[in-house]
Amino acid sequence: MNTVYNLKREVEKPARLTGGHRLCAGCGAGIVVSGVLRALNQEDRAVVVNATSCLEVSTFMYPYTAYMDSYIHSAFENSAATCSGVEAAYNALKRRGKVEGTVKFITFAGDGGTYDIGFQSLSGAMERGHNMVYVCYDNEAYMNTGIQRSSSTPHFARTTTTPIGDVQQGKKQNKKDLTEILVAHNIPYVAQTAPIGNFRDLHTKSYKAIYTEGPCFLNVLSPCPRGWDYPMAKLSEITKLAVDTCVWPLFEVEEGVWHLSYTPKKKLPVEDFLRPQGRFRHMFQKGNEWMIEEAQAYVDQKWERLLERTGA
Repeated sequence: MNTVYNLKREVEKPARLTGGHRLCAGCGAGIVVSGVLRALNQEDRAVVVNATSCLEVSTFMYPYTAYMDSYIHSAFENSAATCSGVEAAYNALKRRGKVEGTVKFITFAGDGGTYDIGFQSLSGAMERGHNMVYVCYDNEAYMNTGIQRSSSTPHFARTTTTPIGDVQQGKKQNKKDLTEILVAHNIPYVAQTAPIGNFRDLHTKSYKAIYTEGPCFLNVLSPCPRGWDYPMAKLSEITKLAVDTCVWPLFEVEEGVWHLSYTPKKKLPVEDFLRPQGRFRHMFQKGNEWMIEEAQAYVDQKWERLLERTGA
């Protein structure tokens, strides 16, 4: 598998996600989708399935889409089932000699449509072994419908359904580790990556996922300026801080073998990632120091476990 990365070559490819969509300035989702689709070989076609989400309402307004490839808008809960059905139909047509060429099947969905509402359909498609890639752009809440918490929302984060007040201080539960859950499905390839700071990592993992036979899963961090409450110009900074504090480590699991993709030269304290975001502002109020300590302990625990698994 050729995964040699050349930035100049990749940016010179025709864009498969066009400009003019309505994603917010400072949103990570468009960068995630563009990066994943650029990993396709130029001569190959793709079918893109998109669950209802911020991405869907911003890139699709019937009868127009921002995609140069075939595009299907599915419901919140069934994007993986839709993609697996199209893949099965394509295989049936190919056996009959009615279609030619290489077609890849890629699903994009947010964390609400992946961690929660669409999890059953995702798990089923992965277990059945369809030759498809499922990409979760993880912005850690239901952003499209008003910034409600999802099971991907981190501990203590403020959302409209986990407010700050006398009764509670943000979300009470830790973030669900969906990447690890997908590894447990024993599929060929699972990876966690981020859109900015290491384009090579996003590209290489996207290429592996697209051109590995069988079901593959990518979990990609996708900061949201409205939900995370940061100035849009800080998208790159926020993404890099997530990686360098090990809040969002970069790794991959190929055929059950864990590999660490990136180790920070200096592992930054978690508060460096929390401080620029309004959703965590209450954690820095006097008397709430225990929240930062608890968040740091949780990240340290997860990081040490990852180091053990990868032999790093």
